[in-house]
Amino acid sequence: MPNTQPIQRINTDSLSLDGSIEIYDVVIVGAGPIGLATAIGLRKCGIENILVVDQTRAFRQVGQVLDLLPNGLKSLKHLDTQAYEAVKKAGMGFLNSPQSNSDKTQGEKPAKNSPEWVYKNLQGETIRSIPLGFDHWFQNYGEGRVSIAWYNLQTTLRNLIPEDRVKINHRCINVVDEPENGCARIDCVSDQGTEANPYAYWADGQTVDHNQPQNLDPISQQSVTKSFRAKLIVAADGINSTIRRVLYKDSPYSDSAQPEYSGYAAISCREITEIPKKLQTQLEEKFFQNSPIVTISNAAEISDSLDEIRMMLFRRPGMLMGYILHLAVSLESLEGKSESSLLDLAMQQLEKAGYPDILQELVRLSPPANMQQRPYYIHHATISESKSQPTWSRGRVVLVGDAAHGMPPFMAQGVNQGFEDALAVTTLITQIAETNKWDNGEAMGYAPPEAIATAFEKYENLRRPMMKYIQEATLTRFPHSSDEAWHNYGEQVYHRNFDEIIAALSS
Repeated sequence: MPNTQPIQRINTDSLSLDGSIEIYDVVIVGAGPIGLATAIGLRKCGIENILVVDQTRAFRQVGQVLDLLPNGLKSLKHLDTQAYEAVKKAGMGFLNSPQSNSDKTQGEKPAKNSPEWVYKNLQGETIRSIPLGFDHWFQNYGEGRVSIAWYNLQTTLRNLIPEDRVKINHRCINVVDEPENGCARIDCVSDQGTEANPYAYWADGQTVDHNQPQNLDPISQQSVTKSFRAKLIVAADGINSTIRRVLYKDSPYSDSAQPEYSGYAAISCREITEIPKKLQTQLEEKFFQNSPIVTISNAAEISDSLDEIRMMLFRRPGMLMGYILHLAVSLESLEGKSESSLLDLAMQQLEKAGYPDILQELVRLSPPANMQQRPYYIHHATISESKSQPTWSRGRVVLVGDAAHGMPPFMAQGVNQGFEDALAVTTLITQIAETNKWDNGEAMGYAPPEAIATAFEKYENLRRPMMKYIQEATLTRFPHSSDEAWHNYGEQVYHRNFDEIIAALSS
């Protein structure tokens, strides 16, 4: 239910030293990896009059492990080589070959003992294996692969931006065009009761309440509204984007304002510690076989159907094990369920699918307190070929990342496609700035200046077809249907030449 507590309506517009209203070149909403990468890219191109705002009241150790694949790393490298090197260095070693291999040339052989992500059937037979080492991917696609925790990725990128360019504890609630000022304005709620130095929380290893959702912090009576103005606003505020809802409200795209449940969800247990030695040995011999991660399916072979239950089983140093079950279930079966109910649902699904006793036994050992559920939502890149698509921009505001095209993580392309968005909009915004066309043309109502409208149209024309392809691959898993399909997918997604992409944006 909406919060009904009163909010102090205090005018706290940002002012310049001469007392005039301050107008940034770009305000980025969202201090996640995509928003931060966009900020880094803009600063690298000389656009330093920027601001990143985010709703979180403290930087918490939240999020899962992300796979940065060749297309995402290529995008990040084009945005800023320093960011690329820092992220690569911070990559989690337990899923990768040593980072010292990152400087090897394309022609060198991958490490012999490169870890693999193995796909197996219920009998423990290997259906397909995907090497996880940096060098293997570099050899095939001209760029490697890095696994990194979401929080570590956020931290690494955040450390490359001056502290005064990032304002947390600012939840965006509205966006308004101000043609008379040649800018757009965002209104934010800020809790004045929050710790005065939020960066005190910015430390690896800090003990924090990582179970508290960042986007559900209640509005307190000490909250005030603040406004920021910018020539352009980049909305990187995630799949539940406030800016998307505002842009689409009372428009032909109102039905697309909020994400749609994809029909798929995850039930997971990140850590099971009390595992009998006999069970550990059985799991190792039948499924792991020295692999750090394995996906188990009740299909006889890799199929393009998501209706089959898939169990991603992983282990960490010290024989800590965990799992993620990807299921096709109704949203109602998950909502409001207790941890024990989630465990019961997981057991029912595994038993129904005929999973072997040793896997059922492992799940049965899950501490209820460690059980989690996550419905997967989506913003379809293409609604229907016969209908106009929800635009990813309006006026001086553009959507990037999950705010534009969020989807389930089955092909590990969420953050990678977000980095591609960041590269595209950074390239186009830089062109506008370099030609001094911030305010070119008429700006009536939500009609943007001509140069801005042209740039955002070019961004969407480039990115939408790729996102349609990625979402189709994610929801149907067609790349896994055969070796040929996997090869073709890799060529389409990983092997692209980003110099050519940037040239196309610059033409």
